[in-house]
Amino acid sequence: MGKSTQKLTILAMFIALDFVLSPIFRVEGMAPMSSVINVLAGIVMGPWYAGVMALMTGILRMTLLGIPPLALTGAVFGAVLAGWFYKLGQRPIWSALGELLGTGIIGSLLSYPVMVWFTGSSNSLYWFIYTPRFVGAAIMGGLVALLVNLALQRISQYQRLSQLFSPRKEVIKHG
Repeated sequence: MGKSTQKLTILAMFIALDFVLSPIFRVEGMAPMSSVINVLAGIVMGPWYAGVMALMTGILRMTLLGIPPLALTGAVFGAVLAGWFYKLGQRPIWSALGELLGTGIIGSLLSYPVMVWFTGSSNSLYWFIYTPRFVGAAIMGGLVALLVNLALQRISQYQRLSQLFSPRKEVIKHG
């Protein structure tokens, strides 16, 4: 199996996990499992694959489960920033912080205008309506993801996944 096929297979598995687990392990108005998957995807696959994973999962939730556009605004920014922060800091805690900023702050604030457009009404909404829930879910999910990642680090296949998505650095020999 080629490297690109392996990457697509892992991406599909992350999409499936996110799609199935998020509605099951849910607190009213919060999706902490989505944050768990975002952080793990950011660590394993990096920002762009994690972003594609969140986008595809959100589209599936909207079309198959009838979830409002919050499935997109809440997850995509968190997934991309989880991967980007991990890339910058090279530690899982950085991925969790990226998820907190992306989902908890950016995603929650962007959800307001999206939901005003989606519902056609701003009477029952205010700018920070989603922030406490999104921040809470991102904190809970980030902490769980850190524990899950710690447990998975003991498994050699999990370690190989990250190597699959990391760009190969060639060693330049001098002399």
